[in-house]
Amino acid sequence: MSVEAAGRAPMMSLRELVNRYRALVAEYGDEVPLSGFDLTHAEIEQIFSGYDEDYHISRFFHFAEKDGEKFLIDGVAATHVAIDGEIETIF
Repeated sequence: MSVEAAGRAPMMSLRELVNRYRALVAEYGDEVPLSGFDLTHAEIEQIFSGYDEDYHISRFFHFAEKDGEKFLIDGVAATHVAIDGEIETIF
């Protein structure tokens, strides 16, 4: 793994990230502000960018830019995320 890739590697397991998401929403598919994940700005950008770079994972994540704190997720501005329930098929 290159130094650059190591710097982008997620520091939270996918299951833990999804569990945090589930604690914030009523059901899969609901949007939640990225700032609600109780992580630093840098951690949110690093974790979500790392998972967004993996096609098998990123297809379950749906980012939106609305009112709220903006983050750069893999270079694209986003404020909210919704996760598809089918993500559980890859745990």
